[in-house]
Amino acid sequence: MLAPVLDEIDAEYGGRLTVAKINGDEEPELVARLGVMGFPTMTLFKEGEEAHRIVGARPKRRLLTDLEGHF
Repeated sequence: MLAPVLDEIDAEYGGRLTVAKINGDEEPELVARLGVMGFPTMTLFKEGEEAHRIVGARPKRRLLTDLEGHF
């Protein structure tokens, strides 16, 4: 459900950010290490550090508003 929105954001902002999608069922160790408690969880990293976290699906416009100022 969220994958097409992330693909659009990647295509539009690819020069300023990198979108990576992880399947939490296939990567349980990464999920635990990042402290993810629910899906979908989107984590923005800046210089290797978590800068912002969004839990739950959002429409594209709202997602971009939530990320505004981070990239």
